[in-house]
Amino acid sequence: MIGISHYLLVATALFAIGAFGVVAKRNAIAILMSIELMLNAVNINFVAIDRYLAPGGALGQLFAVFVIAVAAAEVSVGLALVISIYRQRRSVNLDDFNLLKW
Repeated sequence: MIGISHYLLVATALFAIGAFGVVAKRNAIAILMSIELMLNAVNINFVAIDRYLAPGGALGQLFAVFVIAVAAAEVSVGLALVISIYRQRRSVNLDDFNLLKW
């Protein structure tokens, strides 16, 4: 039988993969995808905890939908910034994003 520990283990693995991607990658698109992995891990936690600790309620699912909405806004703003910088620098490498330096 699958219990809450299995869901939390999968969410922990997804979050760790996402955190590693944020730290290790130099590509802005890959970092945005890693942040999405981390947010999906949080959604799994919300839904699993809601299912096993408060059955019958939908509060965890409501939080998950809210996180999905925030993630969609984050991706749209992030991709707009990346496209804008790409048009100027012709690169999506984070080492080339030095627009605020003197």
